[in-house]
Amino acid sequence: MPKRILQGTVVSDKNEKTVVVDVERRFTHPAMKKTVRRTKKYQAHDESNAHKVGDTVFIQECAPISRRKRWTVITEEQAQ
Repeated sequence: MPKRILQGTVVSDKNEKTVVVDVERRFTHPAMKKTVRRTKKYQAHDESNAHKVGDTVFIQECAPISRRKRWTVITEEQAQ
């Protein structure tokens, strides 16, 4: 089964080798027929501490790294 890849924005880089990524999804509400935005935060592993707040990054699911980290930051070329 392929690993999921999501695109989001870094909202925190205060932790060592970890970034918090805000991923937004849009869908049409079934009753109101209006486009709704929902966001979710993921903690992702950033080995080189290269990404800063505001960067757009791709994250890929991986084996558990710590209690809350199940995602790792990948480059745009790897996401293709």
